[in-house]
Amino acid sequence: MAKPIVAIIGRPNVGKSSFFNYIVGERISIVEDTPGVTRDRIYADTTWRDRSFTLIDTGGIEPEKDDIILSQMREQANMAIEIADVILFMTDMRQGVTADDREIANMLRRSKKPIILVCNKADQFGELPAEIYEFYNLGIGEPHAISTANAIRIGDLLDEIYKQLPPKSEDEENDDKIKVAIIGKPNVGKSSLLNQILGEERSIVSNMAGTTRDAIDSEFENDFGKYLLIDTAGIRKKSKVNESIEKFSIMRTLLAIDRSDVCLLLIDAIEGVTDQDAKILGEAHERGKGIIIVVNKWDEIEKNDKTMNEYKKNIYNKISYATYAPMIFISAKTGQRVQKLFALINEVNQQNSLRVATSVVNEVINEAISVVQPPSDKGKRLKIFYGTQVSTRPPTFVIFVNNRELFHFSYQRYMINCFRNNFGLQGTPVRLMIREKIR
Repeated sequence: MAKPIVAIIGRPNVGKSSFFNYIVGERISIVEDTPGVTRDRIYADTTWRDRSFTLIDTGGIEPEKDDIILSQMREQANMAIEIADVILFMTDMRQGVTADDREIANMLRRSKKPIILVCNKADQFGELPAEIYEFYNLGIGEPHAISTANAIRIGDLLDEIYKQLPPKSEDEENDDKIKVAIIGKPNVGKSSLLNQILGEERSIVSNMAGTTRDAIDSEFENDFGKYLLIDTAGIRKKSKVNESIEKFSIMRTLLAIDRSDVCLLLIDAIEGVTDQDAKILGEAHERGKGIIIVVNKWDEIEKNDKTMNEYKKNIYNKISYATYAPMIFISAKTGQRVQKLFALINEVNQQNSLRVATSVVNEVINEAISVVQPPSDKGKRLKIFYGTQVSTRPPTFVIFVNNRELFHFSYQRYMINCFRNNFGLQGTPVRLMIREKIR
C-alpha cells in the first residue's frame, strides 16, 4: 500500500550518499571521504518512469568491526534491509571485491530480497572496464557499473530498479482514500482507537508500551468517506531506544507520517502533553501534514465546566507553533466522540489541499498591507508587489518583494495569520516563501 522502498547497502566510503543525493536531486546526506559519515538511515521519495519509490541511504556495514558506532550502523542497515522491497548493494570498482563485500553479499542473500549489484566509481566513458568481471564472484548476479560523480549509466541502473519494484498496488494508484496516520508516544491508546473505529481487535492492545511494532494499514469506509488508517508504533525518547527493533519502529512511524494526508496525534489526558508529544507533532508539522490533536482517556479525568478550556490552553502553550491544529477530547475505550473525528479529518484534509486563486491571494495581501503597514529599516520600507499560491499539502505561497531582508519574521507570521483568517486553513501548516522581484 505504501511506496516501494529501495535501500542502498554497502561498506563505508563506496559512494552510497553521493548516489542518494544525485537521485533525489538535493544534498540531503552529508558527503565526505571519511568512512562512516552517514550513521543513520536517511530517506526521500523519488520518481522514475512515472513510478514513485522511497530511497533509503544507510551507514556503511563493516562486518568484522567491534566499534560501537559501526555496530549501530550495522543495526541501522539491517533494519533498512528488513523493510526494503529492493536492495542496491553498492561496491567500489576502484578497490575491487573486498572481504567485507563478500560478508555483506552473504548477509544480503539470506534476506531473500531482490538485490541489484552496483559497482560505483567506474569513471571511464565507453566500454565497461575489465575489473567488472571480478564482481561476478560475489554471487549476487550481474554487476551494474556506474559513476555517480560523472553521471555514467545512472539511467540504466534506474531502469533495473524499475524492473525489480513490486507490482503497483491498487492503493498506490488510487488516491480517493484519505490516509490517516495515528501517531503518538507508546501507550497512549493508538491501537485502542483503531480497534474502536474498526469495531474489531485488529491491533493487539496491551498496557505494555510499544506493543505495536510495525505500521498497520486498515481500510475503512463510513458515511463520511473512505479512509486508510495507519496505526504506528510509538516513538520513544532516544535514551529509551535500546533495542534495534525500537529504532526500526521509529523509521516505520516517520514513513507512516510521510505517507499520510492527516495525522492524529494522540495525547494521554492523564499524563498531559509532554516534550515527546511536541517532538512527534514537530515531525508531522515539518512534513506539512494536516494535524488533529486527539486527547485520549478523557473519561478518566475529573472535570468541571472549565477543565476542557484550561487543558486546551495548557497544550497550546507548549506547542505554540501548531496552535492551528484543532483539538478533540475522546475516549478510545468507551467510544466517546470518536465518530466526531471523521468530520474533522475531512475538514483538515480539505484545508491541507486547498487551492486559492491568485487574484484572491492578492486581495488578502492588499487588505493586510492597508491594516498593518510593512516594516521598514534605516529608511527603507518593505514593498510587497504580489503573491501567488505555488503548491498544496501544505498550502504554500510565494510573495514577491523589493527586499526580502525587510520581510521580518513577525510580519511573515502576520501575513500567514491573514491567510488563515480569510481562507480557513485550520489544521494545516502554511508555508511562506519570500522572493525578490527582478526589476
